[in-house]
Amino acid sequence: MSKNKLRKFAEMETFERVFQPEFEEVFNRDFRLKGQWARSVFDNGHPVLLELGCGKGEYTTGLAERYPGKNFIGVDIKGARIWKGAKTANECSLENVAFLRTRIELIESFFGPAEVDEIWITFPDPQLKRRRNKKRLTGPRFLNRYRSFLKDHGIVHLKTDNDVMFRYTAQLARHNGLEILAETDDLYHSEILDELLSIQTTYEKQFLSEGSSINYIAFRLPRNNVITDLPEDDNHEG
Repeated sequence: MSKNKLRKFAEMETFERVFQPEFEEVFNRDFRLKGQWARSVFDNGHPVLLELGCGKGEYTTGLAERYPGKNFIGVDIKGARIWKGAKTANECSLENVAFLRTRIELIESFFGPAEVDEIWITFPDPQLKRRRNKKRLTGPRFLNRYRSFLKDHGIVHLKTDNDVMFRYTAQLARHNGLEILAETDDLYHSEILDELLSIQTTYEKQFLSEGSSINYIAFRLPRNNVITDLPEDDNHEG
């Protein structure tokens, strides 16, 4: 491991709202803050929003700056990436931001029933190698996990440059009768663009500079509806 990474990891240990539990602490068991994030971490009763696969935390911190009355938690497994967002939050005194370093497959160990109001998924790996990839963050495997801690009819946001992932997610939402709140395959030339959606990560700026269109969809996820995958004939990818 490079000295730069070691320095970043050491610095993250000094940040008050960065949590890096060992795998053994949360595998098939609850994290000590489950159900208590707003009260124990942020010392308030404000809504909790997650960014899954947050990378450098640019969207997490951007949202936190705009909405001081909400709490934001960025989740990613890459510590060197989280360091950037955690350092920004620390330097800007953003007291409504925390970062969690863990595998998203373990997300149910961290949050209790109805603890989270909204989920943001920004520019995730689209996982296109197989038609039904279980690692896709908007697929049934993960949506059903989110139901365990998302408030009933809580909102899931997806922002992506990948047309295949966008189409798949939109088809899946319709297949399951989910309420779609907003949908566009060209965000920056749409009527729904606002201050919230105009936050740009480093990756997004790169995609835009290359001429890519940005896709966005937001939908509500009912707690009691089990999400099923698309029929094979409808699961088009390309």
